[in-house]
Formats: sequence, structure tokens, C-alpha cells
Amino acid sequence: MTLKDLARELGVSTASVSNAFNRPDQLSRELRQHILSEARRMGYPGPDARARMLRTGRSRIIAVVLAETLTYSLNDAVSSELLTGVTEVLDAHGHTLLLLSGRQPGSRQMPASSSMADGFIVYGLMPDDHMMSELPAHRPLVAVDFHINGRPTVHIDNEPASWAITRHALRHPPKRVGIVCLRLSATPHNGRLTAGHDWLSAQSTITRSRLDGCFRALEDHGLNRDDIPLWNIEENTHAVCAPVIEEILNLPPDQRPDLLLCMSDRIALTALTLAEQRGIRVPEDLRLTGFDGIEEGQYRAPRLTTVRQDSIEKGRMAARMVLGLDTPSDRLLNTSLLIGETCP
Repeated sequence: MTLKDLARELGVSTASVSNAFNRPDQLSRELRQHILSEARRMGYPGPDARARMLRTGRSRIIAVVLAETLTYSLNDAVSSELLTGVTEVLDAHGHTLLLLSGRQPGSRQMPASSSMADGFIVYGLMPDDHMMSELPAHRPLVAVDFHINGRPTVHIDNEPASWAITRHALRHPPKRVGIVCLRLSATPHNGRLTAGHDWLSAQSTITRSRLDGCFRALEDHGLNRDDIPLWNIEENTHAVCAPVIEEILNLPPDQRPDLLLCMSDRIALTALTLAEQRGIRVPEDLRLTGFDGIEEGQYRAPRLTTVRQDSIEKGRMAARMVLGLDTPSDRLLNTSLLIGETCP
């Protein structure tokens, strides 16, 4: 059975049958459900995607290029929320999602499947520029959380948000401040940062903007940024965070920070768990702040003081621009400060 056969049997136009499968927003819910149910009953599988691509030059596939591995990205709360926002828009407009990893083990090339995508959403810091150069230059592309020259970008207010949470934390003057960054160094490094480490620019990593906000708040309170110890985390997972946090918490009490500013909730929650295991009281002995506002940090006790970002809305914005539903332009989303018990 062909599309024309089904349309004739149902007494509808071929365009209505095509829209039922490809553009659900063009039909009433009742008509679409009728067409789909009858198609199943009569054994019609739907329009041939390969034929449609040859005819129209479009696949109705949008690729999201992730900075991390697919396993990590699907398990990470922040990237998972972003993908939720993307798929909401794609589902509503009859498009399919293709996930690609910019950090696939053993590879520095984009999979051949990327060539079929109608547009691209690139999320996070890519491992090298070569991979980006392999994406079709004539296709729509939106960057999220980093900059690509000449392309629209979706960001949050990282620097002012970090300034606000640091300023809140400094309301009770600490004895020793420590900052735990996320992928700040230009070369991979998991541990204490020294003067010999080069930093990525604010154009490349959101951590640099967040660190600039911390420094601005510290200087507002008369603290010298050069006196603040910095640590770097290479991957936002408990397993990678734990050795660095253990190094900090195992310092003698007179050297250990009593305020730890963390560049992600995962880092802060790792510090909270390891502090509790050592009998270090939070917030009495150690105050902690995070960044992201993931649900886990708000459900456990003590509740995490953090910055809440709307990652779902970031995904919606990027998807609407790549589909041409919104004018492509740089977008900046505001965040909100969540005051919990880890740093009251």
C-alpha cells in the first residue's frame, strides 16, 4: 500500500496523510489519530524516509552534538534536562533527534550519520576544532554553553550568578576559601591548580565565567584572588570528583577550607557526602555552594545552596532556532539563587 492508496481509501488528501506522519501540528488530534489507526489496520508503515530525503532534500532530523560521551550525557541531570527541552520542540513539529558524541572513545571524527541532519545543536566544550569543522557549514547550527563564531548561542548569566552566590556565602566571613572548578585547565588535569596551568577562555568554558564571578565577589570583600586555592575537576561525576575532594578534606583542619565554592552541584554533593563520612559538619565546619540546581541537591538534607538554571528552556530555545521557528540570535537566560542549609 502506498500513501496515495491510503488517502484514497480514507477519502482524505495525500497531504493530510503525509502530515499525520510528519507534521502533526498541521492536523486536528482526531483526524491524525484516525489516519494513523487506519494505516496500522491496513498495514501501511508510513512514508519512506529515504524517498522523502531525495525528494525534498530534508530528513527532518536534528542532531545534538554532545561534548561528552553518550553514556555520561544521558546520566547527567543537566544535559538530560537540556535534551528534554530539545525533544519537546522536535516532537511537536514532527522532527527526530540524532545524538552524536564529540568525545567518543578512540575517535576524533564526526560519524557519517551527521551528514543527514537538517541542523545541529552543539552543547558544551568540544575536544578539538577539527570535529566542528566537519559539520556542514550551510546547515543551521546553534551553540549552547559556549561560543562558535558567527553562530547563535544560548547561555545563562554565569558570571553575575556566580557573583551573587559568592556574595551570599561571604555574608559570614570565612577563614579559608577554596574553589573547585570544572574543566578549567587547557590540558586535562584533576587536582590542585598551580601557576603553571593554562586556563581556557570564557568563550570556551562556562567555568571561566563562573570563576570570574567568584573573583569579583571576593575582591568586593577585600580578598585577594591570588590567595585563594583552586582545584580542577575533569569530569562532572562522583568517581572523578572524589579523589580531588578527598585531597581537600584530608588537609589539616588549620589548612582545610571552611568555605568551598563548587562550580557544579555534582561537585558540591560529592564534597557533602565525603565530609559527612569524615565527621565534618556542614555547615558548622564547612559551608558549601553548588551551581545548576539539580533536583538531587534539593531533596537531600542538608539542602544544597546553589544557582538554579533552566536547562529545559535552554533546550527549547536552541531547538526553536535551529528549526527556524525563532530568529537565530544570541540568547541569555537568567538564573535564580536557591538558599539551602549547606550555606545559609
